[in-house]
Amino acid sequence: MELAVLKHNGEETGRKVSLSDEIFAIEPNDHAIYLDVKQFLANQRQGTHKSKERAEIAGSTKKIKKQKGTGGARAGSIKSPLFRGGGRVFGPRPRNYSFKLNKKVKQLARKSALTYKVKDNSLTVLEDVSFDSIKTKNYVALLSGLSLADKKTLLVLPEANNNVYLSSRNLPKAQVKTVADINTYDVLHADTLVLCEGSVSKLETLLSK
Repeated sequence: MELAVLKHNGEETGRKVSLSDEIFAIEPNDHAIYLDVKQFLANQRQGTHKSKERAEIAGSTKKIKKQKGTGGARAGSIKSPLFRGGGRVFGPRPRNYSFKLNKKVKQLARKSALTYKVKDNSLTVLEDVSFDSIKTKNYVALLSGLSLADKKTLLVLPEANNNVYLSSRNLPKAQVKTVADINTYDVLHADTLVLCEGSVSKLETLLSK
């Protein structure tokens, strides 16, 4: 498969780039995508939730009423879960939500996500991007030239470029990452995936290992 390489204003450069069928035209595996996205979202959780149990409540240990003769149930502590302000039974505790996922499953998931982008005509190849200064309007002009100003986009750079990244950071629908940092969730979350010309070969090398 070949795609035309576009200029920053949306016009064709006259060059074409070949996409490997082993990366961009496989049989998508939805379960691998599910597992990879699940792991990504699990890793975003801090797991710092905590509620106090009965032994951790600060309160009097005095028996709050006599054992018999009140006509009600027995009660020995104000820290009981039955009372307002008491401890919580089986409350959440700090934990780590991350889990292991095999490298081949993660690679299959990313290949499947890229294949879906190609099938949906949601993949664009752009000549390499580099800004002289950090200005949001430069990135807005780039998206406008590609007719993507109102869409969620993921621009994949071959290498880190601080000017491009910082120019996009104020735009809620724009995301910029390097080839080494992209994941299945980001690819699927974007309406359009924009690959820099130099990113294609690096992406194929990364996913063919």
